[in-house]
Amino acid sequence: MLRKTYDSPQARRLRSDRSALERLRDESTIFRFGAQGDPPQRYLIEFHGRSLARERGKVIEWQTHQVEVKLGASYPRTMPELRWLSPIFHPNISEIGLVCLGGYNTHWVPSLQLDELCEMLWDMARFHNYDLRSPYNREAALWAASQATFAFPMDDRPLRDLRAAKGREAVVSRPESFNRRSGISEPASLSAPSFLSEEEPIFILDTDLIGPSQQERARRSEPPSRREPPPEVMFLD
Repeated sequence: MLRKTYDSPQARRLRSDRSALERLRDESTIFRFGAQGDPPQRYLIEFHGRSLARERGKVIEWQTHQVEVKLGASYPRTMPELRWLSPIFHPNISEIGLVCLGGYNTHWVPSLQLDELCEMLWDMARFHNYDLRSPYNREAALWAASQATFAFPMDDRPLRDLRAAKGREAVVSRPESFNRRSGISEPASLSAPSFLSEEEPIFILDTDLIGPSQQERARRSEPPSRREPPPEVMFLD
């Protein structure tokens, strides 16, 4: 008789995190990871994109970034242990690589998935997210507050840049009436109601009979007594 193996809530969460990171990797040219354990409790996260480091007193661009993530015995009830391994010059990352996530350091949210945490780390690396009020690296904070050499964010790409690119392609391929909605990160069909707003109705016309512009010209050329009143019913998508 086969015994059913007990799968603890933590084990299920660890497997869910692993699956989330695999999906993230498929949606990104920036993100890679290595995992240790089954289910994994230690990760080596790697980002490929523009950030900053300080070398011999000079702040320079840095392209490859590595972060160690350890999930302890009480995870996800407690925050993962994070350590930045590669050089980085950032107000909220200490010189030895300790990472400050603001309120999450004191009030960790167990529902925060590991892929969401990676997005936060990438936003820190590219200087899309930084806090000068409570720095881990005071010199970096003073420098960032007054520097004019680099434009922030250092890298314009979101971590899920492949998915975002597909969204932009879908926007370009839509008819002109849809192009008012830019910046949609999720591809979807033209009939999807998420692309529409209450201020942007779509009218369904019988194009087999006569085009809208021709119909209007024909109506205007008729005597007033023969003109048909404008339609009172519109079919909205």
